[in-house]
Amino acid sequence: MAEYKIQYELQQEAKKRNHKEWRILDALKKFPRVMGLQHDYPWVKTPIIISAPMRLISLAPVAVAVSGGGGLGFIGAGTEVQDLEAHLQEASRLIKESPIVGSKATTLPIGVGFINWGADLDVAVRAIEKYRPAAVWFFAPHKNADLTQWTEAMRNATRGDTKIWVQVGSVHDAVEVANSCHPDVIVAQGSDAGGHGLERGAGIVSLLPEIADALTREGIQGISIVAAGGIVDGRGVAACLALGGEGVVMGTRFLASTEANIAKGYQMAILHANDGGVSTVRSKVYDTLRGTTGWPERIGGRGVINQSFLEARDGKVTEANMKAYAEALKKGDAGWVEDGRLTTYAGTGVGLINQVRPAAAIIDEIRRQVIDIELRIASRQSKI
Repeated sequence: MAEYKIQYELQQEAKKRNHKEWRILDALKKFPRVMGLQHDYPWVKTPIIISAPMRLISLAPVAVAVSGGGGLGFIGAGTEVQDLEAHLQEASRLIKESPIVGSKATTLPIGVGFINWGADLDVAVRAIEKYRPAAVWFFAPHKNADLTQWTEAMRNATRGDTKIWVQVGSVHDAVEVANSCHPDVIVAQGSDAGGHGLERGAGIVSLLPEIADALTREGIQGISIVAAGGIVDGRGVAACLALGGEGVVMGTRFLASTEANIAKGYQMAILHANDGGVSTVRSKVYDTLRGTTGWPERIGGRGVINQSFLEARDGKVTEANMKAYAEALKKGDAGWVEDGRLTTYAGTGVGLINQVRPAAAIIDEIRRQVIDIELRIASRQSKI
């Protein structure tokens, strides 16, 4: 059914544009298998766009808006799960006010993301059992073996209705969690991703296909792979679909959405940043300044380079730097202006973002960009 849905959408778009060569079936070859994800999340449209569970920023409004736009939105519970029930209650209210067509009656059509090194499992399970979101996303345990308990507890809480997603940044981690947890979805996070990820890792172009090949060699089947890291527009989405991703995750792009719970200064810093491969850096400086120092040693946070980073000596934060950061916090949005100090987590694709838009509009624009690309590919192939 999913393949026919894609075919229909492409045909209709081609008709609108009086496309002379409809080589749609050729274009369809660029799309990966999406049956698994569309079975579990029947309201989603192809290509499947997922909003990352960004801590403190991705709350109910953005998660519901993304799902309402035909994607899959995640609430970022992070490590502080005491407020999770309140966030899920708000999401439930928003969905009742504006029902998401095609969603299942048995689950809430959003997901919840946890930062496992700090989240309380018992509190998390109670919230998931009560509200039954469609998916839970695990990331950054102290060791991968910790996720076995989380997986079993979540599956038992909703009798398997809530699907398990695990974020990894290496082939080794992907194989290990696939064998120990057998998640429903692996999120392959490339090194271009903003926020937290492995300090050493590959970009998504090599990471995703190598993970897929490794799972095949291990004889592991039935796990979907979605791509994350540096993806902000239809070009990135199309590339990741060609790599074999069944969907794509975007975090930085949704920082510039109207529904994001984000300071105006932070959002403006996203719009003003460019040349993200040079202007962002992955380090532990910003975690130290913010006091979030429980992260596993191999994980760092990618953010826009600012005075706080430049004044850190060999990555070490000085007392003077800490005091300056505290003073910048008092300035509010002004703490992000020129020569600003406040943390601006963002991926290397940040330079491609130049406008704040509603989440649903972002998804619609990206989906149309992907269709444009596939139609161009089909047209070129028709001339061969």
